[in-house]
Amino acid sequence: MKFGKKIAHRAEATKGGAKKSTGRATGSRRLQAEGRGDQAKGNLKQAVAKIKDAFKH
Repeated sequence: MKFGKKIAHRAEATKGGAKKSTGRATGSRRLQAEGRGDQAKGNLKQAVAKIKDAFKH
């Protein structure tokens, strides 16, 4: 997997965590849900990339 994609997946997970925290601080359930979704999506993409890398070598 290319280094740029790995960074993009990590950034997506981090952005989701920030959204979730902001939603929690402001009491916005919608923002919390969006954050959890973004974070899960980023984490899933990272996991798939690790699996792909494991089978490459």
